[in-house]
Amino acid sequence: MRCPYCGFAESKVADSRPTEDGKMIRRRRECLSCGKRFTTFETVETLPLMVIKRDNSRQPFDRNKLINAMTIACGKRPVSMDVIENAVDDIEVSLRNKMKTEVYSTDIGEMAMKKLKDIDEVAYVRFASVYRQFVDVDMFISELRAMGGKE
Repeated sequence: MRCPYCGFAESKVADSRPTEDGKMIRRRRECLSCGKRFTTFETVETLPLMVIKRDNSRQPFDRNKLINAMTIACGKRPVSMDVIENAVDDIEVSLRNKMKTEVYSTDIGEMAMKKLKDIDEVAYVRFASVYRQFVDVDMFISELRAMGGKE
């Protein structure tokens, strides 16, 4: 790590601690040439995750899109943003643990539906209605039957 003051290439770590969110390591370094201190942050390098859409186009995974879709499904339901973000965290970790660089959007949708089913059944049906492209009441009824609901 080059010193931002003198440009010398070597420094020693004076202090190291995780950030509040635990996703980075904050390091205080001291330049071995000029002795000045500076801060660096270390993060884990992740593989880029590409999503294969239904039309076979590809785009980078965007957790915010998933959060937004699940938030819409949970609209006016007693579900906190923390619960939604934790569900999306779980989905993202599961996807990255597969160590693949590409994942089908259908797999992400199925994972989201499974999480929503455990969180709130109304939100689950809302999400499923868009995701599975329900076109009539019969499709809703069929989904409710599959859940064990009543007409």
